[in-house]
Parts: sequence; structure tokens; C-alpha cells
Amino acid sequence: MRAWFLSAGLGLLLVSQGAMAGTVLIVGDSISAAFGLDTRLGWVSLLEQRLAKEGFKEKVVNASVSGDTSAGGQARLPSLLAEHKPDLVILELGGNDGLRGQPPAQLQQNLTDMVEQSKAAGAKVLLLGMKIPPNYGERYTTAFAAVYPKVAEATDVALVPFMLEGVGGRPDMTQQDGIHPNVPAQPYLLDNVWPVLKPLL
Repeated sequence: MRAWFLSAGLGLLLVSQGAMAGTVLIVGDSISAAFGLDTRLGWVSLLEQRLAKEGFKEKVVNASVSGDTSAGGQARLPSLLAEHKPDLVILELGGNDGLRGQPPAQLQQNLTDMVEQSKAAGAKVLLLGMKIPPNYGERYTTAFAAVYPKVAEATDVALVPFMLEGVGGRPDMTQQDGIHPNVPAQPYLLDNVWPVLKPLL
């Protein structure tokens, strides 16, 4: 952060105060909660390590809850915004909505509301897109995947189209349940997020 001071006879004097650390709030489900893993090996912990390595001072608050839906995140968000006052909110929700066959229109409404709440609180927003397995049918899976770009475009926020790119559907990248990413997959998740996240810091 920099501060400008008026110096008599000298015009404006620039005084560097150094960068002030901000807060990154992650509101997600089991993918970001590192379900089934040591949380120190999850992509969020890897993000904290990369931030430190690259000289960023941001504090990361991981408010992800395994099994959470977009409705659950929407209900939790107001208190999280009030408590942590984040500069950036990362939304990683919707996978459980899809697995439960909930209407894509409801997911779109919930995510839109969360984006608007976050922006109203003064935070930038990064939306992490999800897709669901093809066995749910082409019509539903297509409508589900389309929610994320629709929300990002309508609310003018940054988007990672598919967070599990290069991971989803690969047995060598998932745990025994066939759904949750394993330890080797975590750096891939971070690499999918980082190029879009970094310019927002």
C-alpha cells in the first residue's frame, strides 16, 4: 500500500508503506476441505505455500465443509463475510447439488446471490466451476455445467471453468470412492486455479 502526503514547496511526496496483507476466504465443499486426506496435503494448504513462496502476504481462511451444497454455503456466507472481512472470496460449491440432482436453476440463483453478497461486502470473487459424471444424462449435465459461465458473465467475476480439469474421471487421481481427488491430484487442482487467482491478489 502507498500513501501520498502533501509536502510544502515539494508537491506530492510518495511514501511506501509496503503491501498490506489481505484475506482470501474459501467457501467450498469436500474438494476444498480435503476430504479423506491430511488437510496439510490439500490444495488449499498448497495454495498457502505458493503464496508465501511468491511473496504474497494474504491470509487464507478455509471455510469449506464436506457435503455442503450451494444453499448451505449461501446460509453460512453472511457470518463469514462479517467475521473475516475478506478481500477475495473463492466459491467452490455446486458439486453436491449436482450429485443430488437438484435443479441447475436453483444452483445458479444461489451462486449469484453469494457473488452479489461478496461484492457488496467489498470483496473480489473467483468462481470455481464444476461438472458432474455423464451418468446423470446429457441434458442435466449440460445444464449443470452451463451454470458457472452464466453466473460469471452475469456478475462479471473471474471463473475457472472446471476445477477438476485433468483430474475428474481418472482413477489414478481419485480416492477409492471414485469421486474425491487423492493426494497426487492436489497440485493439479492448484495449478487449475492459480492462473486465474493470481491476478486477483
